Amino acid sequence: MAQRSAVVASKVGLHARPAKLFTQAVGASGLGVRIAKGDAPPVDAASILRVMALGVKNGEEVTLSAEGEGADDVLAELVELLETDLDAEA
Repeated sequence: MAQRSAVVASKVGLHARPAKLFTQAVGASGLGVRIAKGDAPPVDAASILRVMALGVKNGEEVTLSAEGEGADDVLAELVELLETDLDAEA
């Protein structure tokens, strides 16, 4: 199982738009990705409700895990996404 940590850069944390963009990227990956905050049990990272329920704030660390072919590459892309301020104007 591949595992990576990321520090959330979005000003509002994983809420609203950042959570939507993140969960869409997870769904597009085709892998079963899990996300956890601290010692809490991991949840399905493709579920916007579960991701938002984690209550991840700006600057907090999360752990991502996935299994399957290409898991390391997928997690690297998701970490890059989380470590970008997704609220910044495009």
